[in-house]
Formats: sequence, structure tokens, C-alpha cells
Amino acid sequence: MATFFGEVVVAPSRAGVDDEESAEEGCEETPEDRDIRRELEKKREVDVRWTLKSGMRTESSADELFVCSKFILAIGHNAAAFLSSFILDSVCWEVVGAVKLWNEWCRTSSTTNVLPTDSFCLFYRLISDPTVWLCQCSCYVAEDQQFQWLEKVFGCMRKEGLQVTILSTCPVADYKTQESTLTLPSPFLKALKTKEFKEEVCCPLLEQPNIVRDLPAA
Repeated sequence: MATFFGEVVVAPSRAGVDDEESAEEGCEETPEDRDIRRELEKKREVDVRWTLKSGMRTESSADELFVCSKFILAIGHNAAAFLSSFILDSVCWEVVGAVKLWNEWCRTSSTTNVLPTDSFCLFYRLISDPTVWLCQCSCYVAEDQQFQWLEKVFGCMRKEGLQVTILSTCPVADYKTQESTLTLPSPFLKALKTKEFKEEVCCPLLEQPNIVRDLPAA
């Protein structure tokens, strides 16, 4: 039954279910298929490589974690280019790590000598304040790799007092508003924040029903 006018309701049906179940039972995984699947899973593992020298991490009783007070993450070519043009264009930063990814749309390496057109994911640290970190991520992170990326990157940092700022972009055509998108200034900036963020937001908040996708949402 529909809960509101215009809702699309699909009636339940058992047609074809028995055939699908019998087909799935007949397609058991062979040892060769299992080896191929394991090789693909291994190849799709997210590899985070830190270039910090020994002794640069803070000592902890449970584990050695990086002390980070502010972490700015730029996702996508436009956001990464923004950091390069307005923040990283100085000698105040040092490269401290990189992420190696392999998926359908990305083939990154662990090298830090990258070109502006390359897909890469690099971590920088402010020399004058080592607790301020930046990350340029211009490579595509697949859905099955997003949790790995978050777990391996933030698993190396202390969470107490950590403020994370994410910069990302999307096409104006994807922006949902009652106004005509032709009259909107381009580019424009909107923000989302958690309830723990108590500082003043520098731009208007993103209106419903707009959503954030992929790695920024994760």
C-alpha cells in the first residue's frame, strides 16, 4: 500500500525465485574461481605508506599514533587543485605519506613525484605545527575500499581533539533547489557539519534533499 500520493510501490512476487535459487546452487565456486577472487581482493587492498622517520609518532601505551589537531581532506581533482593553488604553494609543508590504490578507475603508485594530471593520494604536514595535516586525494576510491581507507588512515591518528574538514565538489546539475540552476553563481559553497562542531560555519548549510556521496559521505 502506498503511504503518499505518487509513491512507486512494487508488489511482491515469487515468480522466478525458485529458478534463481536452483541456478545459484548449481553455480558453486570452484577452486580456480576462489583463487581469482582472493587475488582480486588482495589487489584491491588499500596500502597506506607513511614516510615519517622513526620516532616521529607519539608514544602510547596501546599503540603509537600520530597527534593531529586539524586534518583537511580534499577529495577530487578540483578540491586537490584548490589546496595546491592556495595552501600548498609554499615550502611550509612536507610530504609524510601516500596511499596506493587499485580499482576499476584508478591505478596509483607510492611515488610522491606526481604530475598535476595524475591520480594520487598524498598526505602533508605543516612544518611549523606538526599537528596540522592535509590530504590531497584526486584518485577514485571504490565503495568496497572506502572503509579500508578510513580505517587505515584514521586508525593511525589520535581521535581526541581531532577536527576533520572535508572539501569536495559536485556538478551544479546535481544540486537540488527550487530556483533555476542557471541563476546560481558558479562555483558556490555549501557546508555540512556534525553536532560536535561548535565553531561558526563560513558558508550557508546544505539544504535538503541534497546529499553527499562516496568517500566524503563515508
